[in-house]
Amino acid sequence: MANFIFAYHGGKKPESPEAGAELMAKWQAWIGGLGDAMVNPGAPVGMSKTVSAKGVANDGGSNPLSGFSIVEADSMEAALKLAKDCPHLDHGTIEIAEMMKM
Repeated sequence: MANFIFAYHGGKKPESPEAGAELMAKWQAWIGGLGDAMVNPGAPVGMSKTVSAKGVANDGGSNPLSGFSIVEADSMEAALKLAKDCPHLDHGTIEIAEMMKM
């Protein structure tokens, strides 16, 4: 088994407390449905800065990170299946990468 990082891109702040509660319920149901595969549910993140040899971009770049999770799966294909029902897909994308052992 390997760990995979789910890097969430896009999305927006819920427009009301009720919308926020509905989204949180969807997240909790998805996380709960993953069982032991969810290693670290992660957290949303604030606006990022992108550092390059040319300097620092203050806007997070063209597709800023909005959060992350770490899951355990047998393969990339299995990790992709775990992501297919993630509520983030209603308003953004998920970048998935295997975390390499060093």
